[in-house]
Amino acid sequence: MESANIDPVASEMSQNQPKWQGQACADLAGPKADQIWPFLEDFFGLDKWFPTLATCTPVEGVSGQPGCVRYCAGFRTPVDQERDIGGGTEAAATLNWTKQKLLSIDPAEKMFSYSIVDSNVGFNSYVSTVRVMPKEDGCRMVWDYEVEPVSGWKPEDLDQFIGSGLRIMAERMKEALLGQANRSDSGTDLI
Repeated sequence: MESANIDPVASEMSQNQPKWQGQACADLAGPKADQIWPFLEDFFGLDKWFPTLATCTPVEGVSGQPGCVRYCAGFRTPVDQERDIGGGTEAAATLNWTKQKLLSIDPAEKMFSYSIVDSNVGFNSYVSTVRVMPKEDGCRMVWDYEVEPVSGWKPEDLDQFIGSGLRIMAERMKEALLGQANRSDSGTDLI
């Protein structure tokens, strides 16, 4: 892993612009917040759920403990997809990665916050809070974020990236719960 190079001109420009803020939500009919939370609180297990994320490995600390850091790599972004459509080879050759630090976690409230502490995708001062809340017919997953403007991106690119990622995560978690229920029903629980 190599550290990201921060462009001082781009950094100064982004400091003069308001931070981008956004929120993505995914509603799940059926699964309860208590069933989804264990998937989310596994901070080092994001690669099981987030689309195109090839790896999520521990860098330091214990998963679920504030201060732990994970390395996430291999994900595709809307900016990569635009380059692919334009015929560029840079996106195909780039391995996107981030190092993310768990800032806080509250199992009672079923939420955690993390920041990106290093990356090669241009995210500076990125902080997210992810939570799952009960609903009458299931639960709602919510992902709030704030970041300095990202060179080469538009706010809607980040909204699309996080929104589509969260929706796919929610579906994968729901499918995992259905798989657990099916194994339990058939008496083939894995120990």
